[in-house]
Amino acid sequence: MILDGIHMKRESKSFTDALYTVLTAAGLFNGPKFMLSGLSGMAFKFSVHEKLLPFSVTAYGQWGQAHGPAIDNLGIYTGNDGGRTRHDSFAVYQQIAIDSVKQSLERGLACVYWIPEFGVIHGYDEDDRVFYVLDGWSQETRYVLYDNFGLNITPFWYCQFVGDKVDIPLREAVLESLRLALDDWKTPYRTLPDLSVASGRLAYSFLIRGLQQGDFDSRGAAYILESYLTSRSEICAYLQEVPSVLPGLAEVHRLYAELEALMREELSVSLPLVNTSRVLEHQRLPSLCITLQQALNLEEQAMQQIRLISGRYPDLKRSTLPRWGAHTAR
Repeated sequence: MILDGIHMKRESKSFTDALYTVLTAAGLFNGPKFMLSGLSGMAFKFSVHEKLLPFSVTAYGQWGQAHGPAIDNLGIYTGNDGGRTRHDSFAVYQQIAIDSVKQSLERGLACVYWIPEFGVIHGYDEDDRVFYVLDGWSQETRYVLYDNFGLNITPFWYCQFVGDKVDIPLREAVLESLRLALDDWKTPYRTLPDLSVASGRLAYSFLIRGLQQGDFDSRGAAYILESYLTSRSEICAYLQEVPSVLPGLAEVHRLYAELEALMREELSVSLPLVNTSRVLEHQRLPSLCITLQQALNLEEQAMQQIRLISGRYPDLKRSTLPRWGAHTAR
């Protein structure tokens, strides 16, 4: 069984690319990818490993906790399964997840799957016991044996399912996306107790310090910077699309547009395209670090403006205590 109309292309964060593929094919999202990236808050996520390792780009938190609110803000039902393959219970959860993926495909809904990075499961063959998977880099299908489901070069496995949709008013969705952005910005560590990966505001400091100290992964640094510029371009496009939804958004857009233009000009020299890959020019590191500091200052101003916008409206999701309390056993 292979679903028709599934075409994944890597352009954004891999999860955003995969989710966009799943939702548009199912008719659950209409619009450009930057709108999904913005409304979900995924565009605002920024994480950096202290050694600038390439996995930084997907190390923006516990995936279930990070992706759940992102998809919720699109008004779409979602569920996920995943964990660590070293757990004794992995084989049991693996079989349950395999059955869940097949059931989702039979309903006409593809699934997000950690390859790594994130890709899309768009079909299966019960006789050969394989899933058909797209990674977004090419349109050629990869094959994952049922027996190998969840097994990869990382210690993690993960898959995400989607379901029906409800309509959320655009103003409410935009406001919540800004609050998700604020949460990410002010949370320094999303992968506790690990302190080697920083998020939000602190991610800038990790990136600048890593570049200055010199002992960093050059390929990872290039990937982080390229992903960073892509996400800031998405934020600009998103904010340009919704400036009249909330008073004050035009100023936020102005600040991000200035940031994006500044970084695009710098990275055109510091991170030139050689053949088909971006390559970091090490002699440009002092200039790059200065520009990143300026970008940090601009994004800090943008977040201050977002904080003002958010403060004008009640925030029931964060101010209402759940019936049983925030941390009590249920």
